[in-house]
This record gives sequence, C-alpha cells and structure tokens, in this order.
Amino acid sequence: MLKNLLVLLTIISVTGCASQSHVIVGTVRAPIAVEQVKIYLSPPKKFEQVAILDASSRGSFAFTDQQKMDTAILGLKTQAAKIGANGILLQSAGDQSAGAVATGFGSSTTAGHNAFGTGFGVATNVFIKSATGTAIYVTEE
Repeated sequence: MLKNLLVLLTIISVTGCASQSHVIVGTVRAPIAVEQVKIYLSPPKKFEQVAILDASSRGSFAFTDQQKMDTAILGLKTQAAKIGANGILLQSAGDQSAGAVATGFGSSTTAGHNAFGTGFGVATNVFIKSATGTAIYVTEE
C-alpha cells in the first residue's frame, strides 16, 4: 500500500512538467538528493532497473547547446532522485526539432489587365536538446 502511494505521488509530481516523463519498471525507493544521482555511459557491475526516463530542454531559458543539454540531464537526474534511483544509464542525448519560426512579406501591383506579384520568406528550425536513459539503483560498482 505504501509503495503504491509512493509511486502515485511520484507520477503526480513529475507529470506537471511537459518536458519530463518516466515509466516505472522496477522498485521505487525513498527519494534522494539530486546530487547523489550519477550518470553512467556503460552499465555498472550490479544494478537494478527502476524506470525509463525522458527529458528535454523544452520550456527552459537556456540559450547555448551546453546549457540546453545540462537542462535535459538535470531533468533526468531530478526524476531519478524522486524515485530513489542513484544512477542513470544514459541511452541517448541530442537534438530534437521543436518546430520552426518563419516570416515573409509580399507585394503586388496591377496595371490595366495585368497583375504582378513578388514575395520573400525565411524559415528556420528550432531545436531543443533531449535525453533518454534508464533510472537504475546501483548496488555495487
């Protein structure tokens, strides 16, 4: 009963942010400090899977690529800490298209029975950084 309540509270607290999500696949533990969560690029010797995580820099005020990636990684670590996972096995990190910004103008004129028109437009993609990983509980390194 207490475990189910903890899982429910964890899901409610994380779903408020559109740039983070997770799916529980293992045992949820008591929350820990974000600073205690380590990032792993390869699996440690002994660990348990806790959740599948997804985070991005969407909605942040980060401007540089590094700031955006730091935001995404912090999102992963925050989610992991809330469910008691002390590690994240990083699976992917990179750019994700978040839409485009475009502008343009046009002009037309008529002369007698003839019409002439011209226009110009510019568009650019907007990218955010995203990261996915598996929240893990490391029992031995």
